[in-house]
Amino acid sequence: MDYAPLGRTGMQVSRLGFGAIKLPEVDQKTATAALNYALDLGVNFVDTARGYGDSEVKIGRALQHRRDDFFVATKTPKRDMAGAMEDVETSLKNLQVDYIDLYQLHDVSTPDEFRAVMAADGALAALRKAQGQGKIKHIGITVHRALNVMHEAIASGEFETVMLLINALDEEATIDQVLPQAKESGIGVIAMKVLSGGKLVTPGLATEDPIVRGCLKYVLSLDAVHTALIGMRSVDEVRTNVSIAQEGSTMTPEEKNELIHRLRDQQGDLKRNYACLSCGYCKPCPEGINIPTILRARYIHEQYPPELKGMGKKIYLEQKVKPDACVGCGSCMKRCPAGIDIPKELCTTAEVFA
Repeated sequence: MDYAPLGRTGMQVSRLGFGAIKLPEVDQKTATAALNYALDLGVNFVDTARGYGDSEVKIGRALQHRRDDFFVATKTPKRDMAGAMEDVETSLKNLQVDYIDLYQLHDVSTPDEFRAVMAADGALAALRKAQGQGKIKHIGITVHRALNVMHEAIASGEFETVMLLINALDEEATIDQVLPQAKESGIGVIAMKVLSGGKLVTPGLATEDPIVRGCLKYVLSLDAVHTALIGMRSVDEVRTNVSIAQEGSTMTPEEKNELIHRLRDQQGDLKRNYACLSCGYCKPCPEGINIPTILRARYIHEQYPPELKGMGKKIYLEQKVKPDACVGCGSCMKRCPAGIDIPKELCTTAEVFA
């Protein structure tokens, strides 16, 4: 198992982390076996949350005698100081530990939520207090979808880690737009939704899944990512994922190409109508159109919740070359593994944002 320093925390964490979000789906015996087997194979980072059912309780029961063998991370969804302090105490009790290695503000994904947790009486103040009391060691934040919040959280310097959605479809543009900033800042990066919440799999496959293998290897190949979480609930799942992680953190162009084509075949409609995989094979455009970003902007505008739709327009307006510059040469279509009629979709996108 490879290990990496988790930013400035001083923790050397396994590149594969145990995501505990699925533990509520199994009984204590199954959870105990999976968690201990993971530690036996070298996984030393276990991530859970107050919102993950009884996962904290199951981790506490399973690993109470192995405290020195792993780092534990959990999260609070509370935005106020009092609520977050209460969650810290509950987590300590459930996990049966004297301290928690990493406590994170959970899913802070709108500007209003970010302002709330950063306020004088916000959740961050609670974590700072708990840190001063020795109840938690390090403080992090998790962000879904909101690129602007990701940028602001990293730039604030208040957090030692940030957890981001990162997978082979990169629907949030974190790889191109956020990871460079995170790397430069020295913040620890934890990848979540590596398999897009279980969507990036080959349906009905009983043997080892090449899509799972490819998606995990892809995220581990990103040097700005320190650990990648996969939700696990059984010994078999642990064994499979650890075997992939043990292959190392490199991915050849041939392996990436194979993954992109498998995603096209198995998950081509994952992004609704135009099914852009954000693979970048269509680039460069002779007219200078950033095709994946333009289509992603439309996807966000059409598919995200109302309070986040503005992100799509913002991304669109930031593009120096708009889709109406397309001359229909078709060179991009020849390279697109998803077979998208790109000139048509660019035209539609221009109309959407007109």
